[in-house]
Amino acid sequence: MPQDSSTQLDPAQERELAYYEDLYGTIGVGHFAKPAVVAFRDYLVRRIVRATGAKRMSRVLSVGCGIGDLELLLAPHVADVTGVDLSPAAIAEANRAATARNIRNARFIQGAWQDAPLVGESFDLVLAIFFLHHLPDADLAEFPKRLLPFLSSTAVFYALEPSAHRLSGFLGKVLVPGLMKKYQTEGERQLLPRPTAVPFRQAGFDVATPWFDFVSTPLAGLFPSWAIGYGMARLLDEGLTACIGLRALKQQF
Repeated sequence: MPQDSSTQLDPAQERELAYYEDLYGTIGVGHFAKPAVVAFRDYLVRRIVRATGAKRMSRVLSVGCGIGDLELLLAPHVADVTGVDLSPAAIAEANRAATARNIRNARFIQGAWQDAPLVGESFDLVLAIFFLHHLPDADLAEFPKRLLPFLSSTAVFYALEPSAHRLSGFLGKVLVPGLMKKYQTEGERQLLPRPTAVPFRQAGFDVATPWFDFVSTPLAGLFPSWAIGYGMARLLDEGLTACIGLRALKQQF
C-alpha cells in the first residue's frame, strides 16, 4: 500500500521508516514468529486484557502496530482491533496474516494514526507497545492531547516502554553491541516513568506506571526460539518486580 500522502515525515521519521521497511521486508517477520517471541506476545495480551478490563465489546486502536502479531492475538478477546503503522511492509504482512488466520475483526491501516480514515472514530482501548520511545520530545508531549478525540468516555490507554535505567540495556551494549544495534534505530531511546507520565496527567489521564519485567523480554530477544526459557524468566520476573529495592533496574514499564 502506498504511503499516506497526508503524512509528512521529518528526517528522523524517514530514517525510522526506512529501518522498519528493511526489517519487516527481511528478517523481522521470521524473528517475531519464533516461539519465545510469540510467548512474550501471548503473555502481554493476557496482561493487557487483565489490566485494562478489555471486554468482548471493546474497540481497540493500536498505534505503531508493526506486523500486527500482538493485535491478532488480542482480536479474539475484543469486538474489533484497528492497527496503524507508517510502514507499508508491516501493514501488508499484518493484513496477510489476518487473512491467512481468518481473523475478521482486525484491520490494519498504513499511515499516521491521527490521520484519516480514523478521524471521527472512538475507541475503548488504545495501545502503544514500544511506540512512545520512538517519538521526539515535542511529539511525546503532544501525544496525549492528540489522542483524546479518539477515546470513548471510559477508554483506557496502555503503553509498554523500555526504561532508561534498565540493567539489561547497559549489559547489552557492553556484551552484545551488534545485536543491540540490529534491533534498535538511531532515533529511539529509553524513557523514565515519571517524566513520561507528566503530559498524560496534564491532559487529564489517571496514570499508573507499574513495572513489567527485568529479564524475560531481553531473553526472548536473545534466544527467540527458547519458549521454555521465556516462561521460566517470566516466572522469575514475577518475583523480581515485587522487590522494591530492585525496581530501579527494571527493563520495561
